[in-house]
Amino acid sequence: MNSTIKLYSYNFSSAKTYLFATLFVVGNIVIPQLAHLIPQGGFIFLPIYFFTLIAAYKYGLKVGLLTAILSPVINHLLFGMPPMAVLPAILVKSVLLAGVAAYLARRSNAVTLVNLVLAVLFYQVAGTLLEWALVRDFMVAIQDFRIGIPGMLLQIFGGFGLLKAIEKR
Repeated sequence: MNSTIKLYSYNFSSAKTYLFATLFVVGNIVIPQLAHLIPQGGFIFLPIYFFTLIAAYKYGLKVGLLTAILSPVINHLLFGMPPMAVLPAILVKSVLLAGVAAYLARRSNAVTLVNLVLAVLFYQVAGTLLEWALVRDFMVAIQDFRIGIPGMLLQIFGGFGLLKAIEKR
């Protein structure tokens, strides 16, 4: 299941950085809107993280960070979702995801299920600990592990499929 992926790493001075980040942010706006049509869909499918994973893995840390930060902020400003109370935790998890996904992609130079599992588990575990410190409520902090497993699986397997589909581009 391993194969070399054509990876990109753009600087903040490159127009391509902002072009790709914009495309991924749009994806992270559309997908959550669809998920919210289902009761508890955002909590179950964790859609705000999907394109952050793809952006960071394929296009590097800078595109990943822009996607990680702008997606939740723009969603909040446009739709009030995520609510302000959870926005800091989502931003922390998004930034962690962008960092670890970019790192694992560069380290291995391949799309692997193991890397995606590691990326998702790292940002969720570290993010949960940081969220617990922020909100001081363990049950709130572990919410993604209580009901967000389908979303984590979607990130891993859906992300793998999409990255495989675009790996040579």
